[in-house]
Amino acid sequence: MEGGFGSEFGAAGGKLDPGLIMEQVKVQIAVANAQELLQRMTDKCFRKCIGKPGSSLDNSEQKCIAMCMDRYMDAWNTVSRAYNSRLQRERANM
Repeated sequence: MEGGFGSEFGAAGGKLDPGLIMEQVKVQIAVANAQELLQRMTDKCFRKCIGKPGSSLDNSEQKCIAMCMDRYMDAWNTVSRAYNSRLQRERANM
């Protein structure tokens, strides 16, 4: 059975590979996080910038969306760096 359930979850020759399973889970988590980031950013910037939805964006709406997305990504990156630094400090103190 090519591409069946076992191969999707790290089964090689009938044996489970815990390392491969962990890598697949990490990839799935990263994809879910990216999807959530995009969804939240879209929702927030749409609510902030689009007063009256229409068939196209005017120039001010385009600029607002671009600036909003840039600020959102900057904030996300700042929080991510701070979180990762804190995790590293806490792991070092264990």
